Amino acid sequence: MPSRVVVFDYGSGNLRSAQRAMERTGADVTVTSDPHAALDADGLVVPGVGAFSACMASLKAAGGDRIIGRRVAGGRPVLGICVGMQVLFDRGIEQADVHSQDRATEGCGEWPGTVERLQAPVVPHMGWNTVTPPEDSRLFEGVGPQDRFYFVHSYAVRRWEFVSGSERIRGPQVTWSEHGEPFVAAVENGPLSATQFHPEKSGDTGARVLANWVATL
Repeated sequence: MPSRVVVFDYGSGNLRSAQRAMERTGADVTVTSDPHAALDADGLVVPGVGAFSACMASLKAAGGDRIIGRRVAGGRPVLGICVGMQVLFDRGIEQADVHSQDRATEGCGEWPGTVERLQAPVVPHMGWNTVTPPEDSRLFEGVGPQDRFYFVHSYAVRRWEFVSGSERIRGPQVTWSEHGEPFVAAVENGPLSATQFHPEKSGDTGARVLANWVATL
């Protein structure tokens, strides 16, 4: 039986692109906002585009923050994509324009850390870039050091703040990329995984990452 995957429709994200990319892995994919389907699926995909604050408001309105929390607590896999990754952190700090003050928005708090504007000569970071995953990453199994992924973002997690409470507890695996400075490109943490890049727009390399994730369901 193919794995049942729900692409969560909360009003943000490239839903059909994500659906088509997930279907190419052989998964049985549904795009829905139904919370029961989202909780019951073998895997839940949470896409996201645009501003952190708007994405988080839409996610909360659809109950997505609670769904993510319940799935993670129960060991049920979740994959966040782009801003769908960013909202998994403690907070996002955005600036509406050069004349306004920074605005902080509370995220889902699954990981400690802050999403901030990239410090780079050119922003947004738009186009293809390489990543540096941990050697034992399951998500990036079969991905080479010269393989590239498609990014479109102005904000990112610039510092990893998670501290494991015990040497016996394996901490999250963090993949990095660089645009002006290092930033978090992906995280693997038990049932919770996420990518800052768009695997659904990253050709065969992105398809490999999605297939690796589905293989864990």
